[in-house]
Amino acid sequence: MHQEKQYNKNGFIPKHGGYKNLLSFKKAEIVYDGTVYFCSRFFNKRDRTVDQMVQAARSGKQNIVEASMASGTSKETEIKLSNVARASLEELLNDYRDFLRIRGLKEWEKNHAYVIRLRELNKKPDGNYETFRKGIENENPEICANVMIGLIKVVTFLLDRQLRHLEEEFLKEGGLRERMTLRGLMQEQKNKIT
Repeated sequence: MHQEKQYNKNGFIPKHGGYKNLLSFKKAEIVYDGTVYFCSRFFNKRDRTVDQMVQAARSGKQNIVEASMASGTSKETEIKLSNVARASLEELLNDYRDFLRIRGLKEWEKNHAYVIRLRELNKKPDGNYETFRKGIENENPEICANVMIGLIKVVTFLLDRQLRHLEEEFLKEGGLRERMTLRGLMQEQKNKIT
């Protein structure tokens, strides 16, 4: 069941929510699930890295949710939380790179055959964890880590694009305070006429 956008039809609070329809959320959910799997497979459960990686993945996903739900009343909060999601995923990206570096494994270049295949899979509109399972759960740790790196790069790209859109939207339409002021002025004008 998809999360419907919430709104007050007669109010100044615009439609908001609907995060389950965001591609960034869908991909961040795959990153979270993949990270939980990856950490349980490659690290001792008492290793602090497990907590840090899982929390970074969770923060990336959950801040997209929170940003979406806050968007109706605070564009500033939506922008800040989207940026927190972006920052958390950047931290997670570096954890995967550290995993490769410490083990003497290579991060794939953008023209690597598997990177090209990963790009093709990412174009599937209904892609989910199953779409990427063979890579995420591959026997070879280099493949697993690189698939996760590729997925994180997709989410951060999507969040960068979202942030640019949010900035443009804020500059064009303002935030809640501006809408409240405009609504008040419109009501005042209406009262003068009647």
